[in-house]
Amino acid sequence: MKNEQEIENFYKTIGKNVKQKREEKGLSQLQLTHLMGFKSVSLVSQAEICHNQHFSIKHLFMIASILECDINDFFDGVEICKLEWE
Repeated sequence: MKNEQEIENFYKTIGKNVKQKREEKGLSQLQLTHLMGFKSVSLVSQAEICHNQHFSIKHLFMIASILECDINDFFDGVEICKLEWE
């Protein structure tokens, strides 16, 4: 259960960072969605708040390119702790 919460926090931090970078560039969720080649804003809107959706590595690569930022910016504040995996 603890592992699940840690992973959830990981995705939330990434989503928060993507939102911050997107807003700094003055783009709406819909504009970013269209620049990524998607029609529905649901991926971006849900992944930014980590609601039943999260960004894949491919998505983060695309977003970093569109926003002209370093992909590592999306991982600011991510804390990796030792977890027990079964």
